Amino acid sequence: MIPSTPRRARRLPAKRALLCALALPALMALAPASAKTLVYCSEGSPENFYPGVNTTGTSFDANSQIYSRLVDFERGGTSVVPGLAERWTISPDGKEYTFFLRKGVKWHSNAVFKPTRDMNADDIIFAIERQWKENHPYFKVTSPNHSYFSDMGMDKLIKSVEKINDLTVKITLNTPNAPFLSGWAMEYAGVQSKEYADAMLKAGTPERIDQQPIGTGPFYLVQYQKDAIIRYKAFPEYYGGKAKIDDLVFSITPDASVRWAKLQKGECHVMPYPNPADLDAMRKDPKVTVLEQPGLNVGYLAYNTTKKPFDDVRVRKAINMAINKQAIIDAVYLSSGIAAVNPIPPTMWSYKKDLKDDAFNPDAAKKLLADAGYPNGLSTDLWAMPVQRPYNPNAKRIAELMQADLAKIGVKAEIKSFEWGEYRKRMQAGEHQMGMLGWTGDNGDPDNFLHTLLGCDSAQGNSGSNVAKFCYKPFDDLVVKAKAVTNVAERTKLYEQAQVIFKEQAPWFTIAHAVQLKPVRKEVIDFRLSPFGRHSFYGVDIKE
Repeated sequence: MIPSTPRRARRLPAKRALLCALALPALMALAPASAKTLVYCSEGSPENFYPGVNTTGTSFDANSQIYSRLVDFERGGTSVVPGLAERWTISPDGKEYTFFLRKGVKWHSNAVFKPTRDMNADDIIFAIERQWKENHPYFKVTSPNHSYFSDMGMDKLIKSVEKINDLTVKITLNTPNAPFLSGWAMEYAGVQSKEYADAMLKAGTPERIDQQPIGTGPFYLVQYQKDAIIRYKAFPEYYGGKAKIDDLVFSITPDASVRWAKLQKGECHVMPYPNPADLDAMRKDPKVTVLEQPGLNVGYLAYNTTKKPFDDVRVRKAINMAINKQAIIDAVYLSSGIAAVNPIPPTMWSYKKDLKDDAFNPDAAKKLLADAGYPNGLSTDLWAMPVQRPYNPNAKRIAELMQADLAKIGVKAEIKSFEWGEYRKRMQAGEHQMGMLGWTGDNGDPDNFLHTLLGCDSAQGNSGSNVAKFCYKPFDDLVVKAKAVTNVAERTKLYEQAQVIFKEQAPWFTIAHAVQLKPVRKEVIDFRLSPFGRHSFYGVDIKE
């Protein structure tokens, strides 16, 4: 097994290696005056350029320009459409998926590798086995934490992956799985070049494929400087046809106020995650359009159900009753959020409409804490994200409001935070007692919330997305069963029952569903909101 940081690779730090390798192409890529350039003011730096180990929208946005997937979601929608596979068949028992690949799909190239062949079945198999088989030479390269693949149960679901011929791949499942196809349109499933991987493995630098990426997507990477900029150019040989813009720039701008100032000046054309307080000014600006639609997301406070005192449902419910949710929404989300009751958003099918929150009632909360053995209150931590997210515009402010509410029932909460990557890593490892996080749906299926965030599969170990570490068999049985059912009405009943159990067990304090808001300059043509909160620029044009 190849170690994740081979000895030879340590001689050149990853960041320096990337900048050195990309320096020449970056200079060559200086665009002529007539080139169309679109600047996106992104909110942060990607974790790396391998989507299989990424978990954030920030990283997925950076990667989705480069990689293609087996299948895709339609632009601005949730329907699955052809990607690298131009068509597919499903066996009558729902266990065999045969994908017929496009012919003549070209790879990008870079300073360290020039491909000698088109995309084929070997690349699809590499993309799957790298995340699936622990003895694969690339399983631990960059990170062994293939969160999405394992949280969705793909590691247990897939029985075999076979190459029928260069342009045909058959995937056999152990059981039928309703969300399986849409799962391969998600960002984590971006396909890398096996030929490139083999060459870098032979050279002793396997990590390069995740630092100096080669894909088949509409844009190729020219330059990356952490916390500053990502430059891409349109790939002329993209199978869908060259992009309408020539140059794509991610100007990394963590502060929402600075992003807004850049948008006003024309220094960027699209910005994510505006401050709710700036929305009125944005809507009045004649050079800006604010696109909006209901967000497929949820922000929440997770209780670590494996740690005292939150292993007791009475304590969890007491905290739920002590926090004034509406005050948080009024103060922080303003007009950009609605109170969350369930773990899935109300726009999603199977949402159970008749469920209600435990009412805000500090006196009842104090009594419940006393019943649980804490008549004098308790002390806990309260983790708050250091960054603005699509489901939470200001976690630090929310934490302060929660802290004040909890003090009124004798609960002393210490607010903690870390750098964003470290924050997620520690939350996944279960170091917190209470911690804020959230989720934006990836495929339009309730499974992507209920099983991925609350199922037993993703509660195990130190890497799953179930940061409440909630593993409750009656709940898990329902969401696992719902995966194997193809009838939507039957699945809906199972998911509705699961939501009832969620409210009874209270592994989260559900905060809000945020409205997706995107300020875009008027010269941008045909930018479409993604229901999954992604930012894709293929198909987008700009007035010269």
